[in-house]
Amino acid sequence: MKNTNGKKVRMLLVYPDYTDRDSAGRTSGGNYSEGLASISAVLKQSGHQVELMHLLYLHEEADFKSKLIAQENQQEAGFYDIIGFSIRTTALPDSKNYIKWAKEVCPEAFVICGSYHVTLVPEEVLTIDGVDAVCVGDGEYAELDLCNAMTEGVDYTDIESLYFKLPDGSFKKNPVRPIFEDLERIPIPDFDLFDYDNLDSVKINTAIVMMSRGCLFSCTYCGNSQFRNVYPNRKKYARFRSPENSILYLKTLLNKHPQIKYLNFRDAIFNMYPAWFDEFIELYKKEINLPFTCNLRFDVLTEDTVIKMKEAGCYTIDIGVESGDNEIRTKYLKRVMTDEMMIDASEWFHKHGINVLTYNIVGLPYEDLHRALKTIKLNARLKSDRIIANIFYPYPMTVLHDIAKEAGFVPDVIPPDCRVPLKQKQFPEHEVLFAANFFMYYVKRYKWAFKHGRIGRIYEKWLDFWFTGPITPRRLLVFISDLFESMRKTLRRILVNNFPKLYLFLRNGKLKKQAQNVVK
Repeated sequence: MKNTNGKKVRMLLVYPDYTDRDSAGRTSGGNYSEGLASISAVLKQSGHQVELMHLLYLHEEADFKSKLIAQENQQEAGFYDIIGFSIRTTALPDSKNYIKWAKEVCPEAFVICGSYHVTLVPEEVLTIDGVDAVCVGDGEYAELDLCNAMTEGVDYTDIESLYFKLPDGSFKKNPVRPIFEDLERIPIPDFDLFDYDNLDSVKINTAIVMMSRGCLFSCTYCGNSQFRNVYPNRKKYARFRSPENSILYLKTLLNKHPQIKYLNFRDAIFNMYPAWFDEFIELYKKEINLPFTCNLRFDVLTEDTVIKMKEAGCYTIDIGVESGDNEIRTKYLKRVMTDEMMIDASEWFHKHGINVLTYNIVGLPYEDLHRALKTIKLNARLKSDRIIANIFYPYPMTVLHDIAKEAGFVPDVIPPDCRVPLKQKQFPEHEVLFAANFFMYYVKRYKWAFKHGRIGRIYEKWLDFWFTGPITPRRLLVFISDLFESMRKTLRRILVNNFPKLYLFLRNGKLKKQAQNVVK
């Protein structure tokens, strides 16, 4: 049993925060994590010490250990008492190494893991060598109870929401505590945990913020469909801070970082509760009034909502299309919305001068080039201004993972650098990459085709042939597009990190041009 003999706990949070595994040497940037900032706020409020080890690239053993030792040496009292790892599914293989190396540097430290992957498969993570406990679900007050018990020198193996690895190798699995229905019971996040001014978004005067937790819906590919099931009061899983507390959150952040000029709301669905939305948006206009982006959903949307958002400063909405194939969308994704519904909603955004960014998925179970093409064509009809085409990843315990696994599409091991996780004969890897890489290219051309009558219909047939036909050199095109994308990412990183004012100037000019186009 870890015992700090009355002293407050010293905790290190380790955050593997990268998708580009080849960006070695990054010294600033990265993404904000609301969960880690919230845990830090709760622990610091009770007098415990919390630090962050923000991993911005894939670390080798020597690099990780030297960084941990250098950070640890800043602690006058010695080694950390607890090291907590935030683990997402795709970072699990790397995290296993980081945990092993952390134990070698700090053998007396208590290692606990949390976040999305841990909540989905806690026992899998608890089997990892060096892991002493895992947290299932929200971690703020479970980890506070753990820190307090260590300070007091009492048994902590009965703490709710925590699973423990006992000395004999068995697991002690405690019930998950109910979630807080009122998020204002949780303090404002500890933004200072991060090197906040040097985060990627903040360098371009944009803050990532969240007013809520959870989601009302159960899309089969999303972890939210399973996260809610771990809680005894799962009907309360989707909840917001009160409108007043949300404004306090934003004012606290803006007072600390007055250079922020844009807000990016990362709530699952910003208008999930219409009454909350109407009250918040009025307060926002009066007391914050900064340009913002947010996530919405087509089937909980009215034109009145769009008008209110525009009046409050919304310049771009992020919204999920996911698939243009009706069978995949309804049968496998459980997103019961029609093409017409999405097209009508998109017209509202363009009518009122708001840009539309759509999220799409390629490489879904049972998909092929022809079905992926339906998604491209739907985006063209939506007149999407920006597009993200993600390749499907089968997150453990989700419904769509089980569907894909039962069909034999999910390999036993998915390597961390794997680009196309599903193995499907009708949709091989190079075709999935081709669909993802050239998604926007084809959307632009189908937009033109749909505007030009008979000539457009002929051009549409031509595009259909080149997208799905047998003579298109897809492997070569993927290779070329990968090179250009790597160059684009490198240029963006250079601009954001070294010339943020130039990047902002270019981005603002692009947004103004897009706004003029959508009004036309």
